[in-house]
Amino acid sequence: MAAQRQASSASQTPHISPAELSYLYTSLALPGSPIRPDGRSPTQFRPLTAETDILPGTNGSARVGFADGTQAIVGVKAEVEKTVVTADALKLPQQAKDDYAGNEDGDGNQGSSTGHGSWVQMSIEIPGFRDDDALPVFLSEMMREPLVESVSNGGSGNDEMAGGLKKRLVINKRWHWRLYIDVLLLSQPQSYPLPLLSLTTHLALLSTRLPKLKSKGEEDPFFDDDWGAAEYIYPRALKSKSHLSPSHQVRPPVTLLVISVGENVIFDPSREEIAVADTVLAVSVARDSDSDTLKLLSMRTIDPPSRLTQPGVANSENVATLGSTAAAEEAAILNPSTGEEEVPGVWRPRRGGVKRSTIARMVKLVLQKGGVGEEVLEGLEGVEVG
Repeated sequence: MAAQRQASSASQTPHISPAELSYLYTSLALPGSPIRPDGRSPTQFRPLTAETDILPGTNGSARVGFADGTQAIVGVKAEVEKTVVTADALKLPQQAKDDYAGNEDGDGNQGSSTGHGSWVQMSIEIPGFRDDDALPVFLSEMMREPLVESVSNGGSGNDEMAGGLKKRLVINKRWHWRLYIDVLLLSQPQSYPLPLLSLTTHLALLSTRLPKLKSKGEEDPFFDDDWGAAEYIYPRALKSKSHLSPSHQVRPPVTLLVISVGENVIFDPSREEIAVADTVLAVSVARDSDSDTLKLLSMRTIDPPSRLTQPGVANSENVATLGSTAAAEEAAILNPSTGEEEVPGVWRPRRGGVKRSTIARMVKLVLQKGGVGEEVLEGLEGVEVG
């Protein structure tokens, strides 16, 4: 798990008074049944609309919009590119070439069937941010990293179902596809935009098709001109493996945003909820190609804005109210985890780290059978593509 410090502090902290922050934190930290501002359950996602194949001239595209008006559009384009292979690799006998698979050359390319992460390029545009600002750069890399990683097939030898996106871009040892994924957020983010961008990218890749290859072996690539014969980069159904359920098919990963408030774990948080979160976790998952389970691809922590929020001032410490009846009746409570005094109704941002048991519980709720991760992937699978 890599901890990343976000320059934008989890994307635009809302202007909330210390009293409102304290009330919101208390509501979300209620044991067993947190009260969210919009009435959702802890694992319930915001309603959204989604559609695919909306951009002409692209290999795949999608649009996803949340009820608050925030929308994202993703377009995927592909071009054929020659793979750089070292001369030594070309002179190796066949068995040595197989052993060579997975080794990079000096230019960062590979002459093997494993593919290379540099073949996938992603750019994110967010209104009000420059391309080289911390937020778009951080989001781009956080989404690209799990996307290019392979999903193990558990050693079953099922090459048709194994491998991540980069392996699917291999044409032969001398040619490959290069993907350009352009992500556009259409409005100022009302909350941390990572889940919206991840879901939209997932659907865009599901709709991405590449021209059908007519050449064979190591010949220069030659493709079918009929776009109707183009093949999905992530097939909707496996013709030769029709007995397998859709859950066994490899799909693009999704990145979910999870927060903890007190002992409670909350999914798809709003901007107000992130403002009082004890910890914010971005969890990237994908289906394991050889089983009906989810695989954890990456996990990153994001600095919550609460760590940068100034604490409130209790009446007993305020010179303007010192000696008043309210100050005298104000009772302080000692927080056992921090050792600090907590005054009801006064905002005190959390200090220190988060328990390992809390992190483990957050990941478990995503990965477990019938958990949130499976619900999200099944919901995306139901979106009509093509």
